[in-house]
Amino acid sequence: MKALIKELIKNGLIDKDKFLEFASKNRDKLYLGALVENNLIKKDDLYEYLSIKLRKGELSFQEIEDLKNEDIEVVELLQYFAKKYNLEYIDLDKKEIDASLLSKISTYVLLKNEALVIEEDDLSVLVVMSDPFNMAAQDAIARYFPNKILKVGISLSSLIKEKLLQIETYDSLRKYVAEIKEDLKRTENIEEKNDSPAVLKLIDLILKSSIVGRASDIHIEVTEKNTIVRDRVDGMLQQKFIFDKEVFGPLASRIKLLSNLDIAEKRKPQDGRFSATIAGKEYDFRVSTLPTLIGESIVLRILDKSKTLITLEDMGMNEINYNKFKKAINTPYGIVLVTGPTGSGKTTTLYASLNAIKSVKDKIITVEDPVEYQMSGIQQVQVNNAAGLTFAAALRAILRQDPDKIMIGEIRDTETLRIAVQAAMTGHLVLSTLHTNDAISAVFRMVDMGIESYLVSGSLIAIQAQRLVRKICPYCKTQTQISGSVFQEIKDFLPADKKPIFYKGAGCRHCNNSGYAGREMISEVLSVSNEISRMIANEATQEQIQEQANKEGFVSMFQDGILKALEGRTTIDEIFRVARL
Repeated sequence: MKALIKELIKNGLIDKDKFLEFASKNRDKLYLGALVENNLIKKDDLYEYLSIKLRKGELSFQEIEDLKNEDIEVVELLQYFAKKYNLEYIDLDKKEIDASLLSKISTYVLLKNEALVIEEDDLSVLVVMSDPFNMAAQDAIARYFPNKILKVGISLSSLIKEKLLQIETYDSLRKYVAEIKEDLKRTENIEEKNDSPAVLKLIDLILKSSIVGRASDIHIEVTEKNTIVRDRVDGMLQQKFIFDKEVFGPLASRIKLLSNLDIAEKRKPQDGRFSATIAGKEYDFRVSTLPTLIGESIVLRILDKSKTLITLEDMGMNEINYNKFKKAINTPYGIVLVTGPTGSGKTTTLYASLNAIKSVKDKIITVEDPVEYQMSGIQQVQVNNAAGLTFAAALRAILRQDPDKIMIGEIRDTETLRIAVQAAMTGHLVLSTLHTNDAISAVFRMVDMGIESYLVSGSLIAIQAQRLVRKICPYCKTQTQISGSVFQEIKDFLPADKKPIFYKGAGCRHCNNSGYAGREMISEVLSVSNEISRMIANEATQEQIQEQANKEGFVSMFQDGILKALEGRTTIDEIFRVARL
């Protein structure tokens, strides 16, 4: 963007002398966002200049979107542009596309012109285009909607392309959807509807597509207009497919049949599971259904049976936290807790811990809901609430089995926690998870659940809090700048001996233009030393325990994340998204 800065100086929008003075002192801030932030150019003047260049065709909308690398708010710029030229800015992440419109226009025409037909009413059709001034493209689309006014909108070029790719895939699925609709018309018998081979083909395609896309969960939802399929990839939901609303019924029923659920029950939540072989590999799918206002929401958790268990060394802990945690799980008795929100990898950490400590000399028993991965050398018990086998009931039975080490999938209630504490106090190592935001909060959560402070202090060995952050895609990794305000927030965590360098993913086909591929853990480990144990027993405040932990070398989750960003493994944006100061 050096050429653009030269143009701005040449056109008098940036004072040359002021720029040279600024450049001599800030070699690392020679990008547009920094020039705006330091008042070398007014934001409105910059937006006006760029808008005119766009209108003249001297800049493309893709080049405008690339200005995000210059710390420019691209959405704000496009909104300014839309207002100036009487267009409408459409946020495609928030706008639902009417799937019925896609059957009225050739997909080839949409792809060729990088356009999306969003809405239609009695008078007009709303079309979002990558280039709203492409009159040939407007004419090509208008032919499909005679006697309708064409209203043109703009959006991020990358979002338009992403939606068009979805539509292209959707085109290949139309055959299955059409077959399902034909089957629905031919018969009124609900069993025959559910036996439609097209429904099975559609489910198979959804599963394959999600597994190829590295999804961990598949969300199938019904809205007022459509059936929507979304995938959770690296912790973020992405819209995958849009079908007609009427497809949801047979699709939901068939998934329920596969999962041994009651297809007639639509008023209560249900849980089930089924197995399938996809591309030569066997997968388990854990299914959950939930009644909603419009119909039901179905979520499938994908579990790869052939996936090898990750080792503790590969979890991504920094050296300090790894040594603390490994020492804790090798203690003969006491409680080691792993905390964090749902989907933060707690269960994976527990499995990796069991893998590290299992031995023929020890009897290890787990109680889980459900058992996600089968491990050799340990006894695994699955909770069955319908049969009265709750966490607490299973734990009481396990203690009569003469175990050395116990893993509890999750501590959900006071009864389970009290039995776990008693087990830890009577010579057993107990590993479990708890829902708290950070490590130190877990101490006070245990007290809040009714466990006396002296029992907490006597049983706790260590607490690990963790989150999962997305890793930068190695194929499109590039250096980036952070804003002055962000730098001020993190400067206390940065090393003083060298200049910090940060990275991001520019977006490529390998990462589906997200800039991220895969996830790894950021964590903090609180080792309960003699001093901290004494403070817990004496009911010290959270601030006092935090102060003592810091003296003992405690590395916070946020600090761990900043260090990983400096190593180029993740981005500062990710750290702020999942952790907090």
